[in-house]
Amino acid sequence: MEHTPLHTHRWSRRLRRALDAPEHWDVLDTPARPLAAAVEALPLGPYRDALHGVWLGHPLHPAMVQLPIGFWTSAALLDFLPGGRRSADALVAAGLLTAGPTALTGWVDWARLDPPRRRTGLVHALCNTTGVLLYGGSLLARCRGHRTHGRLLGLAGLTAISVGCALGGHLAYRQAAGPDRAAAVPRLAPADWVGLGAVEDFPPGKPVRATAGELAVVVVREGTQCHVLAEHCAHLSGPLSEGSLVAGCLRCPWHGSEFRLRDGEVVHGPATAPQPVLETRVLSGRLEVRLPGVG
Repeated sequence: MEHTPLHTHRWSRRLRRALDAPEHWDVLDTPARPLAAAVEALPLGPYRDALHGVWLGHPLHPAMVQLPIGFWTSAALLDFLPGGRRSADALVAAGLLTAGPTALTGWVDWARLDPPRRRTGLVHALCNTTGVLLYGGSLLARCRGHRTHGRLLGLAGLTAISVGCALGGHLAYRQAAGPDRAAAVPRLAPADWVGLGAVEDFPPGKPVRATAGELAVVVVREGTQCHVLAEHCAHLSGPLSEGSLVAGCLRCPWHGSEFRLRDGEVVHGPATAPQPVLETRVLSGRLEVRLPGVG
């Protein structure tokens, strides 16, 4: 049986501690709060949901980052290949042009995060901003004919962007800032009919928490019809039973995501994944639910 060398374990632990560190830096809350408020105040209208990636079904930012990173990585390679200078310059410029829209998709997601994730996201953004400024200097140096200076600034920018990417991956996967928090619902929802109680136990127009086997759900009664959705919001697991009803939708109390009651579709972000809805029936005045599509 092979064993990983001790020095590799130490290096790995140090790297993980470095990536974990920003979420504990409370001092970042001071600039983060007004900055998040400023992002929320941007007059984006319906485009805010588009920037979140509601239309795509998952956050748009991770897809957008491929553009500037791809351009700049390719530019670094071409900088050291014969005849690649003009192409490298064009790729540096293309990276700068796509960095703005990419950053905007990240900022609108960041503003709806909780404090620990917001701290990591702020350091991630600072690294990327440093990289953009370095690439801006690189393009300026190239235009003035200072190619060696431009290449060095480009490499420094790529280094800063790489650190930002590592923090972004940590934020997305280790801190789970983007995944669908309701993805496990189909494995937890009961395959057979399970009773939630008498229909009269659920007051009309008020979200009520209940339990279907191992799954926490929220029940919303509209007249004789009952809608049952998974309790924890797909965005960051907010308690939907503490939310409010808005025009046939259930709004999360934490970050304002709105889900259509009849099918769980996202009407407004920051959530991008639909909220799971259970199949319902009423027998002898009692509400029963099960996983849809079973029978």
